[in-house]
Amino acid sequence: MTMGTALRVGIDIGSTTIKMVILDEQSKIVFQQYARHFSDIAAAFSSVTAKAQEILRQKLLSVIVTGSAGIGISQAFGLPFVQEVIASTTAIRNLIPHTDTAIELGGEDAKITYLGSAVEQRMNGVCAGGTGSFIDQMASLLQTDATGMNEYAKNYQAVYPIAARCGVF
Repeated sequence: MTMGTALRVGIDIGSTTIKMVILDEQSKIVFQQYARHFSDIAAAFSSVTAKAQEILRQKLLSVIVTGSAGIGISQAFGLPFVQEVIASTTAIRNLIPHTDTAIELGGEDAKITYLGSAVEQRMNGVCAGGTGSFIDQMASLLQTDATGMNEYAKNYQAVYPIAARCGVF
C-alpha cells in the first residue's frame, strides 16, 4: 500500500465484543481484530485502535461504526453510525450477492435475515442459548475459553441430548 491509499474501516461494537476490519481499495482485508470488551467499551476500543495505529495513521479513511453498543463511540468521536442489520445486509449484498439467508449469533441474541426481494429479519433476544455469552458461560464451566471449546468439539466422541427451555429461534 502506498501513502494516501483509501481504506474503509468497519467497527462493530456489540453486547460482548468489539470487531474492527480495515479494507483496502480492492476490498482486501489489511487488518482485523476481534476482542471481548467485558463492558469496558472505551478501553477495548482504545486497545483495538492502538493495534491498527500504524495503518490508521498513514491512510485516508472512511469509517463506519455499527453494533448495539457502537452508538456511544460513534457519538463520542463524531463517526457515522449505521444500524447493524442495514450494515450486514449491505455487506452481504455487495460481497456475497447470491446469499438468500444469513444467520448471526451475537453475544446475547441471535438474528436470521432473509434476503429476498424484501428483507425480513427475525431476532431472538429472550434466550441466549447458542450465542456468545452462552458459549462463554459453558467454556467457563469446563475451565477453558471459546478456542478450547472449539478444540473439544473437534474430537467429540458422542452427542449428548440436553434439556432446554428455549431455542435460538
